[in-house]
Amino acid sequence: MNITRRHVLGATAAAAAGTVFASPRRASAAATKVGFLLKTMQEERYQRDKADFLAKAQALGATVLFDAANNDEQAQLASFENMMTQGAQCIVMQPVNTGTAGNMVKRANRDGIRVVGYDSMLVNGPLDVMVTQDSWAVGKLQADAMVDWLKKKNGDVKGKVALIRGQPGDSNAATMSGGVLEIIKANPGLELVADQSEEGWSSDKAMATAEDVLTKYKNNVQAFICNNSGMARGVIAALQGQNLADASKVFVAGSDADLANIQYVAQGKQAVEVWKQVKPLAEAAAEIAVKLAKDPDAKVASLVKPQRMVNNGAVEVPTIVTPVVLITKDNLNEMIEAGIYTKAQVYGA
Repeated sequence: MNITRRHVLGATAAAAAGTVFASPRRASAAATKVGFLLKTMQEERYQRDKADFLAKAQALGATVLFDAANNDEQAQLASFENMMTQGAQCIVMQPVNTGTAGNMVKRANRDGIRVVGYDSMLVNGPLDVMVTQDSWAVGKLQADAMVDWLKKKNGDVKGKVALIRGQPGDSNAATMSGGVLEIIKANPGLELVADQSEEGWSSDKAMATAEDVLTKYKNNVQAFICNNSGMARGVIAALQGQNLADASKVFVAGSDADLANIQYVAQGKQAVEVWKQVKPLAEAAAEIAVKLAKDPDAKVASLVKPQRMVNNGAVEVPTIVTPVVLITKDNLNEMIEAGIYTKAQVYGA
């Protein structure tokens, strides 16, 4: 998308929301304004991120400037600059490119604007706070479940495994994959036959990769572990083409717990999903952002009790980590009881 047009669209949306253009240095506590910038709305889960963040921030008295970048780094840069222009005192950002987004944080800091990292840790930028899920744990949960599946199916831990990663160079994809690789390395009977990053976290590209792997190994592949739900759906589509979309035949793991994947688990097409609990993630980010916006000079230590400190190449970032849950056919009702999906949605009317 043309950057100039992006600025116009952002300004129009802001005007429609009743926002007032102001420098963050001049904004008063009564005009608390925070930005929330997601890398995409491609995955279903981001509808929940947006809704939960907006509800919490607005309940705390803040105006929210929201945008999503459609996995376009330049579009995200334009949106970030637009939020600064519109007077956001704090911006919460899930970066498209975790390797270059640090420059945006540096620019914001020069203007006295605080930045909270969301979901994916960017590098080489002075983030004030990071709110994320334990991505390493996501990958480890997936791989541990694969090991258990192989033991039950074959009595041992042997087989060919394909790892389908998200965006090349994305720190979140790398961390999730690291959790998977740790378990693969600990089990010498496992053979990693593919380790493929997919541009834009593309379901179609994941499907093509799975088709290639199945062809190369004549359908003799025991497991596919995917960094998100959309790519797992691509793998399921490839398996369906070979009459292998059956969790008793091929292990498939996804992450984000999109409804279609939860339905696949219920139907026995997919073995597991990892449910990243979005509500605590979004609400924690919103609460911190509003606190920082209301008191731009506040010390983070006075506002946040992080579970850990993470060095992102620039600073030690206070980091809040929210829960992740492995979902199998046996515990699908946890998502229903939590109100994420209805029984009819999961199992059909």
